[in-house]
Formats: sequence, structure tokens, C-alpha cells
Amino acid sequence: MCGIFGGWWFAPPLGLEERIHNASYLLHTRGPDHQAHDVLRYPTGTLILGHTRLSIIDLTSQANQPMRSQDGRYTIVFNGEVYNYKEIRQELRALGHGFITDSDTEVLLKSWMHWGPDCLTRLVGMFAFVVYDRQKRTLACVRDAFGIKPFFYTAGPDYFSFSSELPSLIKLTGVKPLPDWQRAYDYLVHGDYDTGERTFIADVLHLLPGHLMTLDLATGLLSGATRWWQPSNNLSSTLSFNDAAEALRERFLDSVRLHLRSDVPLGVALSGGVDSSAIVCAMRHIDPKSPINTFSYIAKATDLSEEAWVDKVNAHVGAISHKVNASGGELLRDLEDMIGAQGEPFGSTSIYAQYRVFKMAKETGITVVLDGQGGDEMLAGYDGYPGERMLSFLEQGEILNAMLFASRWRKWPGRERSAWQHLAKLILPDGAYKFARKCMGRPAQPSWIDSRFLSEAGVNLSAPRFRMTATGKGRRVMEKLGSQLTQNGLPHLLRHEDRNAMHFSIESRVPFLTIPLANFLLSLPENYLISSSGETKRIFRAAMRGIVPDEVLDRRDKIGFATPEKAWLLSIKPIILNFLEKSNHVPLFHMQALLESFDKVSRGESPFGLHVWRWVNFILWYDRFILGNDFSCRTASAGHGNQL
Repeated sequence: MCGIFGGWWFAPPLGLEERIHNASYLLHTRGPDHQAHDVLRYPTGTLILGHTRLSIIDLTSQANQPMRSQDGRYTIVFNGEVYNYKEIRQELRALGHGFITDSDTEVLLKSWMHWGPDCLTRLVGMFAFVVYDRQKRTLACVRDAFGIKPFFYTAGPDYFSFSSELPSLIKLTGVKPLPDWQRAYDYLVHGDYDTGERTFIADVLHLLPGHLMTLDLATGLLSGATRWWQPSNNLSSTLSFNDAAEALRERFLDSVRLHLRSDVPLGVALSGGVDSSAIVCAMRHIDPKSPINTFSYIAKATDLSEEAWVDKVNAHVGAISHKVNASGGELLRDLEDMIGAQGEPFGSTSIYAQYRVFKMAKETGITVVLDGQGGDEMLAGYDGYPGERMLSFLEQGEILNAMLFASRWRKWPGRERSAWQHLAKLILPDGAYKFARKCMGRPAQPSWIDSRFLSEAGVNLSAPRFRMTATGKGRRVMEKLGSQLTQNGLPHLLRHEDRNAMHFSIESRVPFLTIPLANFLLSLPENYLISSSGETKRIFRAAMRGIVPDEVLDRRDKIGFATPEKAWLLSIKPIILNFLEKSNHVPLFHMQALLESFDKVSRGESPFGLHVWRWVNFILWYDRFILGNDFSCRTASAGHGNQL
């Protein structure tokens, strides 16, 4: 796990060496073990390839980057891991390739040399990398299938720059950052972010998951990003349910086994839910003797606490348990650091629970942490996608089954809205959907936002929606899962995890997210994932019988690393008001209306929602990353110590 940065300029900009130094420094937690960069100067331009290394596989200096091929033609900078590198290395050796390191980086480089982009579907791993071809004078930029590892870039007629993190890229470009007001609006009003190529910084883009693009250094032309992998929702499996469960069991165990490859200490984030519990128990099934360190956030003295489930799993495998809890005061203490680590606004304070888990892992001496991220999107978790499942029934002419499903689905805990409401959200025309949102207290132009500014900035006020296709007919759950895996859902969760982990120089691994697992699960009948009674992850629960305790597999609720956000934020109300007053510097806000809205929430006259955190998060992010100010929680809290 590392950080990468670099770029191409026809005319080297002033202060380039200082920019390189600053860009590298801002990636130092991603790569504390080694930092290096190549500067290649040509009559037609200057190329920079930089790398900061966190040593995980092959700890020797021979595995440092930038790494060059022995013939000098190729240079690679690579962030991530290729877990099946041993198997690919054996295949390449049979094809005549030799190796001088035991690293996955060299395997990736020689895979690219031998197969080109065709190597990508062979890889089990997470990656963002750039390969320079001296002969063709091209720069190939690649991101893994699910976007587990980040890749930011910006380009113009005479330059191209990239980095693993936004602040590093901004330093490399030397350009004052400006906000992307469309992205800001979508986040603040609709809670939508990390769902496309646009970032919160204008003209800075994500290379999307499963995409690659090429820069021609001779002409400066950047090819349009093309997909090298995308989810399919075709029903292609003919396996019975029991045979499919057995196949899933073997595939999942193989994935966990590969993800355990490490030359440094390894642990696992355990929330107590099915997915993370399955990883812990699979580790014990694979290796009955090695110690297992688990790291858990516990919401003490609340109905969000998962401690009882965490304890059951730890006792089952004999794990060494590490627990952390948090308070509103601790959130305030770490707020500036966490917002700086994330680099962009994010959805809720649950990200703080994750931040504390990785911090604890670092303090314990762990460098690699396995995590259950992606299990819900792979297995139709969460609430079981009732709208999509009902639509599949209806499109197949199974009206009675749709009605029975709706009735049974509602009986599970935590399902406040009916399945029919979820269905309506999918099929309502845009105008009716907009009206329904307004009736539910979610208008497109709330009072605290400046409508004139939105109009002048050309902001589209439409709420983002999942758009169904003709090819998804009768397979709407699988179509939705494919979208969530690469577009609308998982990308922001992976961003949170990557930034929190790398902030503490921790490599976070996600065994659910492999192409073989995705291809297999998306090929199955929908009722293998969601039962007729509304049980989620049906086939996975069956696959893990005998490995995970039955009482964990039979859980009917889902909590995860949830935090008591309302209690936290209202416990520091005077400080939140202090932060909201900074909104007068943000042209998107009506400060007085914003303060009045928060006052109604704090007095119980309006419902508390995630929008409160989004106000605070965006204002503080704007203050730091756009205006260039450091906010001080200590100053704000000095007169309100009794509020914590």
C-alpha cells in the first residue's frame, strides 16, 4: 500500500521541485517507509513519476518504486496489492520471465509487459497504477475494478497531473483550488457524493472504478477513460442453491486466504455483523492456530452497541480483542485531523468510529487490517433491496409473489417504510419523485441555500436517481448491485476506509471485493441472495454454516460502526453554532436561515438528520481546503467545556 503522484508538462512549471516535494510530503502517511521520484526531461516536455511506500510484501529495497523493467522500457508506480502474485509469477516464469524481487509490483509490471491491459482481469487485488512506456512515449493509468484505491487527476492542453490524494494533487498543480458547486449541492441537499468522476474540487476528476486511460506524451492527447471491467446482471448460473452455496464457500475462503498474504502484522476490523464476523471465522478456519487480533468500535450504553456480538465472535475463534469507544468531546478533539485525512466532505460521524478503529490498530503495531466492506453490495444486504426485488417479480408477471414478499419483508426489524414505498421510489416519474421528496421534507431548494447563487453557478437541482435499463428487466436487484459496486454506494465507503486507514499508515483489505466473487454472485438467481421472506444474504448465510456461529448468521438486525450522532452533535451545540456561523464565508449558504434551521432541530421542532453533519462538515472543509484556514476546535470549545 502506497501513494503515487506525477504528471507531464510540455513546459516545466516554475518551482516544480518544490511542488514535487510538497506533493510527496502530503502522501507520507501512505508511504512512510520510502519516498522517491523520477524526473525525465525531454525536448518536448517533462515527466514526473513519484512514489511513497508502505512496505507490505518483500520488505527489501529492491522492491522500492518507481520500478523499472530490466530493459529500461517500462517504469511503474503502483498503489495497492496483487494478492495472487505468486500464482501469476509462476505462470510468467513458465513463459520465460525472470524475477529479481519477491514483490507483487514486479509481477504486475511484467504482467503488463507480457499481456498489456489483458492482464487486469487476471489480478485479484486492489490497485491504482501508472506505467510509462519509453518506446511508445505513453502513460497508461489504471484503477481497480471497484475503485478500492484512489486515482485523482487533472488535465489541460499542455499538462496532466495525478495523485492518490486531492491535497497532494493540488500542491503538485500549484493552482488555487475552487469548489465544484454541483458536487457541493448534491452532497448538502441530496447526500450524494463520490458517485461519478467529479470531485469537490473543480476540474479535478476521479479515474472511475474499472477504467483505464492513456496519455500520449508526444501530442499531449489524453484518451477517454474506457472500462476494462463492468458488472453483468445476466442470469448465467445453473447451479442449485446448495451447490451454489458450496461454491461460494470455497470462493470466499480462497479470497480470505489470498488476503492473508503479508510480511507484516495483520488484524481484522470486527463490527459484529455477518460480513466482518465471517472474515474473522474464515481466518480461524484457514489457520486454526495463529493469533487473530480484532479491532471494534463499541457504542457504549446505547442501542447501537454491537459489543455482545463482537464478544461472541471473539470467543468463538479465541481472538485477541481490542475495543474502542468515543464521545462527542473526542469527536471534537479529532475533528480537524479527520476532515484533513478525508480530504473531501463525507456522510456521517460513523466515519469517526472507523477512524478510531484504525488509530487503535496502528497503536497496537498492526499494519494490515482486513475488513468486510463490500459484503452488502455483493450479497444484497442492507434492507434487501425490496423495491428492486418487487419490480423483478412484477416484470416477470409474478404479482402474487410480489405481494407476498412485500408482506413478509416488512416483518423484519428496522424496516420502517413499506416495500411498496421502495418500489414507488424506483418507478415514479421525475416530476412526481421531486414532489414526493418535497412532501417528505426534502425540497430541492431548502431555505438555508441561496437559490440565486445556484442559478448563477448553473447547478442542476435534480435529485440523483438510479436509472434502470432495458437489459435489467426481471433482474433489478442484480442491476442495482452492479451499480452500487462501481457507481452509487460502495465508492464513497471505500474512500472513507482508504483515507482513514492510510492516515495511520494501515493497509486495509476487503476480501469480498474480487472480480471472481462478483462475477459468480451476480450470475445467480435473485432469490439465492434474498429469500421470499425478505432475509438478506441468504446464500452467504448458508455457505458459512459450520464456520460462523449460527446465532450470528441468524441475526435479523444490522448496525455496523454506527454512532449516536444526534447525541454527539447536540452535546456540543454551542460549538456547532460557532462552526455554522462560518457559513457566511460560503456563498452557497444563507447563514441566518441555516442557524434557524439548526435551532429548530436542537429544540426538537424539526427532525434531526444527516444533513446537520453535512452542514458542519462542508463548512469546515471549505474553510480549510478552499480558504486555506485551519479551524481550531480548542478555541471554539474553550468557553464551553461543560458542554462536553
